[in-house]
Amino acid sequence: MQNVTVTKARDSFTTGLGVIAATLGSAVGLGNIWKFPALTGLNGGAAFIIVYLLSTLMAGLVVMVAELMLGRRSKSDALTTFKVLHPKNASWALIGAAGVLSAFLILAFYTEVAGWVFAYIFKAASGAVLSSDPKVTSAGFEKLITDPVQSVFWQCLVLVFVGAIIVAGVSKGIEKTTKRLMPVLFLILVMIGGRSLTLPGAAAGLEFLFRPDFSKVTGGVVLTAMGLAFFKLSVGMGTMITYGSYFRDDQNIPMTALRVMLADLTVSILAGIAIFPAVFTYGFKPEAGPSLLFITIPAVFSQMPFGNVFVVLFFVLGAIAATGAMLSILEVPVAYLHQRFGMSRFKSTALTVILLALIGSTAALSNSLLANFKLFGMTMFDFYDFLTSNLLMPVGGLFICLFVGWVWGEEKVRAALSNDGQLKNGAIISIFLFLVKYVAPLTITVILLRGLKII
Repeated sequence: MQNVTVTKARDSFTTGLGVIAATLGSAVGLGNIWKFPALTGLNGGAAFIIVYLLSTLMAGLVVMVAELMLGRRSKSDALTTFKVLHPKNASWALIGAAGVLSAFLILAFYTEVAGWVFAYIFKAASGAVLSSDPKVTSAGFEKLITDPVQSVFWQCLVLVFVGAIIVAGVSKGIEKTTKRLMPVLFLILVMIGGRSLTLPGAAAGLEFLFRPDFSKVTGGVVLTAMGLAFFKLSVGMGTMITYGSYFRDDQNIPMTALRVMLADLTVSILAGIAIFPAVFTYGFKPEAGPSLLFITIPAVFSQMPFGNVFVVLFFVLGAIAATGAMLSILEVPVAYLHQRFGMSRFKSTALTVILLALIGSTAALSNSLLANFKLFGMTMFDFYDFLTSNLLMPVGGLFICLFVGWVWGEEKVRAALSNDGQLKNGAIISIFLFLVKYVAPLTITVILLRGLKII
């Protein structure tokens, strides 16, 4: 009797809307809610946005297209992709290995910050963090992050929550969840933004966010915009390669990436409109950092009519943004274990979550039990952040550009992006090839040197 091998079809995104929602969910994160708007206002307003957009076109968007293209072509996880596309030289797989490691270490500290956001939903609902005095809200935040039990508890809760979605699969888990969460995110942003625009300080808040001040655009500001443009789109850590592997063959990758970039920028601007009119109305400082999220915002909203409702909505908004980002990052190591070692999706997710709970606890305890334990002068939380943001991600993005532009080559790039005639404009591919070969590597090299404090 003849043996027959039955191969189970690989899970993938089922609709174009699902592709956009999932990829946007990956790009949108907590940085959209506080970091981008605050950096925009502090670095020249609309002038900073212009520099950011130019930097995105030169680096972030280029790497996103490259990653999505490689993933769709290989139909593999981040590490196996390079083995499939360039089997003669196994060393290129180190790019994928760096991406898997980067994704894992990012989650080790990002899930702790997400845990704070989830905790604040309940604290805000109970009124525990509402006070017009920043000293009171600061003390409440300090109490949370210095309590080892609460820190580890909320981090583990977030890991289990995101892990449960990942276990359901790509179409029934990631796609289904992000298709529901992204519209809710936009709705909450519009609701809070609409309320903020009715406040007396709305004009000052909008001026802070949008008034172009080119005198502030120094070399340091340009470097800040370049770094933000690269990191905001979740590239250089294998997420877009992994998501690209679930794309349909007829998905227009450049157009998808452009839509995600513009939607991501829209979320950031809407967040600024939601936050800064209120911040200026009540006389607070628009500082960039966690203090804006966990200290200033509760103090601001506590003074607004129905502020208790809006502060809960704000942290629900933060939780949604964090969830979309965490789903894409967690999928990177899970997909690798699932494909490379043949584990079931449940086992690969469970193993990753358990390992993250163990390693991530060192980040969660960085403000309490491990506060005095330092590596290279940094707490474990800061060390994971520095290692991924300043080294692994830019190095990964740089070598992805070199691989696509100089190793894989023009013929294969054109074949991969042509989509069997779907992308008929060869000029777009030519522009992409120029950017990926020359402009993006140079830009990312500058970002890398800046992150390592060499320039």
